[in-house]
Amino acid sequence: MKIIEVPQYGPMFRFKDHHVYWTLYLLASGKRLGRKRLAELVGIGEGSMRRIINTLREWEMIDVKQTGIKISREGHGFLAELPIKIIDLDVGDLVVGDHQQAVLVKGVAHKIENGMQQRDAGIRAGSEGCTTILYRDGKLLMPPDWDLDRERPRLAKEIRSLEGMEDEDVIIVGGAFDPMGAVNGALAAAFELF
Repeated sequence: MKIIEVPQYGPMFRFKDHHVYWTLYLLASGKRLGRKRLAELVGIGEGSMRRIINTLREWEMIDVKQTGIKISREGHGFLAELPIKIIDLDVGDLVVGDHQQAVLVKGVAHKIENGMQQRDAGIRAGSEGCTTILYRDGKLLMPPDWDLDRERPRLAKEIRSLEGMEDEDVIIVGGAFDPMGAVNGALAAAFELF
């Protein structure tokens, strides 16, 4: 899935689709934020944030005023339609680092081979690692075949109770020694699945 297409010619973008998603997610809180503050929160430069803001404004997903930037109804609708959701889940020692960020990705368990692709995508984006959990045929697994129901029943019960969790869904948990690394890792790994 591509949110913003990279132009064939001209300067390279210094941001990825997961940065665009995180920008919209942060704005979804309803608070108006300035470009500089958004760039800090997303972990990219102000020039990259300017490009994201201009694109989102063109698409009418945000409202830009002197008092700051706010997500629009279209932006909320776009976020709601994406098969990626930020979730609150702590998997303990199943991921490396002091900080964790979990992401629910709908209907893509069949695309996961062994979880190494997600780990590698997360590391390239700045995390220390990513843990992938599949919900396949009624079982919660860490690929290829580590049974979460048997090995960590409490965690498996918590995952099953998550709103919207269904068969074929995937949870990716990015771990890092800083919060932004965990977020970037989880989201980059999630976007690799599309």
